Amino acid sequence: MTVRVGERRVALADLVRVARGDEAVDLAAHARERVVAARATVERLAAASEPIYGLNSALGANTGAALAPDDLAEYQLRAIRARAVAVGAPYDRESVRAMLFARIAGMAQGGSGASPSVLDGLCALLNHDVVPVVPRIGSISVADLPQLAHLALVLVGEGDAYYRGERVSGREALARAGLEPVTLGAKDGVALISANAATIGRAALVLADALAVHDAWLTALALSFEAFRANLSILDERVLRARPARGQIEVGAVLRKLLGGSALFQSGAARRVQDPLSLRVAPQVHGALHWMLAETREQIEIELNSAAESPLIVDDGTMRSNGNFHVPTLAIAFDATALAFAQTSSLAVERAIKFMSPAFTDLPLQLTRLGPAHSGFATVQKTLTALWADIRRLANPASLDFLPVSGEIEDHATQALAAVEKLDALVGLVRYLVAIELVVAAQAIDLRGVPASSLGSGPQSAYALVRESVSMLEDDRPLGPDFDRIEARVRDGAFAID
Repeated sequence: MTVRVGERRVALADLVRVARGDEAVDLAAHARERVVAARATVERLAAASEPIYGLNSALGANTGAALAPDDLAEYQLRAIRARAVAVGAPYDRESVRAMLFARIAGMAQGGSGASPSVLDGLCALLNHDVVPVVPRIGSISVADLPQLAHLALVLVGEGDAYYRGERVSGREALARAGLEPVTLGAKDGVALISANAATIGRAALVLADALAVHDAWLTALALSFEAFRANLSILDERVLRARPARGQIEVGAVLRKLLGGSALFQSGAARRVQDPLSLRVAPQVHGALHWMLAETREQIEIELNSAAESPLIVDDGTMRSNGNFHVPTLAIAFDATALAFAQTSSLAVERAIKFMSPAFTDLPLQLTRLGPAHSGFATVQKTLTALWADIRRLANPASLDFLPVSGEIEDHATQALAAVEKLDALVGLVRYLVAIELVVAAQAIDLRGVPASSLGSGPQSAYALVRESVSMLEDDRPLGPDFDRIEARVRDGAFAID
């Protein structure tokens, strides 16, 4: 299949399909018309004498310095080379493909004024699997200049790229793919690098992973409800609608669906009138996370469908310097999502630890029925605490950490890419929390000795999946490998909600 950019609003799923599913990309006819019209505006203004930032006037600390008319195209190439300052390990193939797609989607809006050949060249990189080597460190998200410069170098036959998994020079990668380097015209270099495509591409992939892990987490939560014999009055739709805070009604509906058919809905089935807050307020706290994930998705899709260039071609045929390249809403959304994940993580840690206490569950101490000579799940509390400590650290905001640069012209930064990468690391830790909760809850189900038929449909499936990979703990054994196996199943989507 092919994703046709400009045919409709670009969705998060479109980017994921291109980045991870290797789908091809092309440009819808009316999007190409926009690009051609915008390019005509650039060429007209480049021939005029009015100074325009990035077109006939220099960039950054040199703002206002006039460029010679015969240097406009060459300046664009120098602008890319000079900003290719990113360092560190390169991004993976999927992430670079996501960045390419994000830049194509932005340029297709027409505001950049890029030459059609530049946009076609970016599509060709994707469609021929030429993957520029893009180092991870450098962007402060006042546009992703360092990362996008490395990406753009390959388009003009410089830098390095992977072709069919082999790292070669950019020129060699193009040649092997049967492509020619793109010749830049006025403003083309600025159009390629003055954007946040690295942040947006990474943000989309990280959010897709975050959405998936929250799906699995709700499944694990439903299994914990069954294992704890929780009071399900907390999921009553009338209760949740009495204070309709963002997300909690939707989360309540998902949990009711997962628990459909559970014996816990019968009168007197619950262990307590009121459970610990780690169970009782789960719809509220997971609801907040659900809300932030939805809001973050909206911010990403706004960016994918916007012209965020400076200078920007507007509909009166002029170019306007502006701040559309700045993405504080995206940065703050990712910081807030990290906080929401931390809140839900604290509940999961408390639930898992309480399962080990007979005072809360009426189950054997440390979830072992073999007595005090066996440790059971006791030491897992250390792993839970270590995970929580790292998650809490990663929940601290990234969007406030910046210094003025470029001769103090750029005296604010959003650090959106840092916020995205921080959430990526956090989500990786959350997968382990989810895996541990699934294993702990399955152990408690076994110790309860209840038939699987009494469980809700979601917990039944989750329990079966856990037991496909991990047996019930009888005699003490290393539990770390068990958690690794279930984490891999979580990562692969085995616990996704239908």
